[in-house]
Amino acid sequence: MKKALLLFLLVTVSIPALAQLKLGLKLGLSSTQLDANEINISDPGGNPFLKLNLEEARFGIHAGAVIQAQLGAFLLQPEILFNSNRVDYRVEDLSGPMAVSSIRTEKYQYLDIPFLLGIRAKPFRFQAGPEAHIFINSSSELFDFSGYEQKFEQATFGWLASLGLDVWNLMLDIRYEGNFSKFGDHLTFNGQQYSFDKSRSRILVSAGILFGK
Repeated sequence: MKKALLLFLLVTVSIPALAQLKLGLKLGLSSTQLDANEINISDPGGNPFLKLNLEEARFGIHAGAVIQAQLGAFLLQPEILFNSNRVDYRVEDLSGPMAVSSIRTEKYQYLDIPFLLGIRAKPFRFQAGPEAHIFINSSSELFDFSGYEQKFEQATFGWLASLGLDVWNLMLDIRYEGNFSKFGDHLTFNGQQYSFDKSRSRILVSAGILFGK
């Protein structure tokens, strides 16, 4: 996390002084889009143990800081955002004489660092670019099952495409986010890593305020 903050500060001071620079704050919601197959999990002996399905990916929230710099015809916009999400899994426990189904919740927090490049066609902005996700923390009810571990990558990566609208100092955005890693690739049972068969995508909407001329 300290490295991510340092990177954001380096980007800030490296923007040329001649650029038209604005700083801002933003807040928004996200909705995860995912249609993935179930995961079949075995016990150490290779016997069927659990079936894991994605029941619902609930709305997430994000908030943070924005730098918006006009560089000639281009618009450069790095951001640093705290992102919190919640996922509900439907778990079918096969370890007993009868299968038992239950809903288990997992929460996780990331620091998202998008780096967007775009153009402005007033009052709209069209932007796209890469995004880094820095893992911060998580909690999970899947720990109720024996052998469960979480092995989150410290950094994962994706991309964003964004349509924005600036009205005076008010900033509105709607974005589509894709990721390069499979959803749930942190799930580990009895030393075996699992993941769903598809990557996560999200729709994000946000509002913010910019400070500067």
